[in-house]
Amino acid sequence: MQGLLPLLFFVLITFSCNQSEASAVVGKTGSQTANADLAGGKILFKAKVTGIIDGDTVDILYHELPLRIRMEHIDAPEKRGKQAFGNKAKIVISNLCFGQIVTIITNGEFDMGGRLIAEVINEKGMNVNKEMVKLGYAWHFKKYSNDMSYDALEMEARKLNIGLWQDKNPVAPWDFR
Repeated sequence: MQGLLPLLFFVLITFSCNQSEASAVVGKTGSQTANADLAGGKILFKAKVTGIIDGDTVDILYHELPLRIRMEHIDAPEKRGKQAFGNKAKIVISNLCFGQIVTIITNGEFDMGGRLIAEVINEKGMNVNKEMVKLGYAWHFKKYSNDMSYDALEMEARKLNIGLWQDKNPVAPWDFR
C-alpha cells in the first residue's frame, strides 16, 4: 500500500487541479519563481493542515486522503532527541499554518519515509517554508535545495541573531541526527 500512495496521490492531484487556481495562488504569493516552477511541472492543490509533527513536517488532509508533508528546502531542529529549539520550531510552524486550508506546491516527489516534499503557502499567502528560515527556526537544507532565496533568508536571520541563531553554537539537524 505504501508504494501505491504516491501513485494514487499523483492521479488525484493531476485530475483535480486547474490552472486558474494555480495562477490565483501564484499572484497572491507574489512569487515569480512559483510561476516558473508551475510551468515546469509543479503541482498545486489546497488541503487542510491537520497536524504538526515538527518544524519541517506537517500532516494534511486532501479531500479524504491524509498525507504527510516534508517541507521542501528546509531542515528544522529535531523535536525527537530534544535538540535545542526543536519544540519552539514546532510551535512556530503551528502558529503559521495549523488548522488552515493551505496551498501545497510540489513536484510530486516523496522522500524515503513516504512524505510528500512540498512548499506550503498559508491562508495569508505566506510561504511557510521561507518564514521558518526567516524567523530563525530552520536552516536552508542546501544538500537538497539550490534555491538561494532560502540562503539569503538564513543569512539575514543569522545576522539578526533571531530564533536558533541566538544560540552561540547552533547544531544543524543533519549533524544532530
